[in-house]
Amino acid sequence: MTSLAGKVAFVAGASRGIGATVAKALAAQGAAVAVAARSEQPGTLPGTIFSVADDITAVGGRALPVPCDVTDEDSVESAVAAVVSEFGGIDVLVANAGVLWLGPIESTPLKRWRLCLDVNVTGVFLVTRAVIPHVRARGGGSLIAVTTTGVTMTDQGSNAYWVSKAAAERLYLGLAADLRADNIAVNCLSPSRVVLTEGWQAAGAGMQIPPEMVEPPEAMARAAVLLATQDAHGITGTIQRSEELIG
Repeated sequence: MTSLAGKVAFVAGASRGIGATVAKALAAQGAAVAVAARSEQPGTLPGTIFSVADDITAVGGRALPVPCDVTDEDSVESAVAAVVSEFGGIDVLVANAGVLWLGPIESTPLKRWRLCLDVNVTGVFLVTRAVIPHVRARGGGSLIAVTTTGVTMTDQGSNAYWVSKAAAERLYLGLAADLRADNIAVNCLSPSRVVLTEGWQAAGAGMQIPPEMVEPPEAMARAAVLLATQDAHGITGTIQRSEELIG
């Protein structure tokens, strides 16, 4: 696996779950990592930006905890500016921040629908828009949006989460064409199976997942590292499934 030494990665939604695992994996490959999320204090779910950053620095990595609400334009811009000031630029984005709502459409409260769209679509848009000039200034890099296989599971019905992730995939597939001339790889990455993160277990609507359908978060981390090493001359404009990508 290619080293990420000298690279800077901005991981949104990095205080727990997939984001935290990806942040640690990128740091282990040599990247300086911005651990970005809203979680500054311990809450209902475990993990904060500071605990993840501490885990990285404890084993010799470089990390910067950055408060960031991806739905707030000023918060995103401030977070990106802080990272550029500390590390000198940004080469890799992992847009992982997300909220889960799997209830049927007819019983979905409007506030839940809006929250999924605000975080899972507008949040991806805001953080991506903010980092593009900095990745371009480095001569290329990699943008990764974390999505879900639920986008294709239309036979299983519809919910706000899958709809929002489908929109994020369309955003990134089109963006790959826009940024190809800037040598920026743009890809989507989803688990091949289900990663039982803290967020899933808190908001998974009580779904029982058979053991054979559970994927370790490390598979997503390995896949994210592989995509992080890409530019527009490599893998770009694709929707990748973690376990398929890493073989």
